[in-house]
Amino acid sequence: MRIAVYPGSFDPLTNGHLNIIKRASRLYDKVIVGVLDNSSKNPIFTAEERKEMIDKAVADIKNVSCYAFSGLLVDFAKQNNATVIIKGLRTVADFEYEFQIALLNKALNPEYETVFMMTDSKYSYISSSVVKEVAKYQGELGDFVPICNIEKIKTKFKNIK
Repeated sequence: MRIAVYPGSFDPLTNGHLNIIKRASRLYDKVIVGVLDNSSKNPIFTAEERKEMIDKAVADIKNVSCYAFSGLLVDFAKQNNATVIIKGLRTVADFEYEFQIALLNKALNPEYETVFMMTDSKYSYISSSVVKEVAKYQGELGDFVPICNIEKIKTKFKNIK
């Protein structure tokens, strides 16, 4: 069985992330979305909230599951019997950063391959940071995040003020 891990902070999940998840689910027998619980990033949503939003967005994709984790990605991949790490890319700048991380992961465990997937061009300008900025000013989120998560995002930002 070919198992891949797609890690990220997903704070919040964007349509670009979802695009990568859907496409990866057609390439691998199982895709595990790993929600990184990294408190140093100061996320808006808790790891559990991010996991819940992803679960909702991927509910109809049978071979995708989601778990929150902390620690090293290679350890999380090993715990889940994955051999592939998927990294989504929007720009060349994303590649430069992700390439360094891929080399680090390879040094930590040479068994893992990193596969880079470009998001669909219509999502290339969308980032979680952009979504948070739009949400902060009550902008329209429909083009940026899965529809099923819009209310949760709006509610979170109403409570932040």
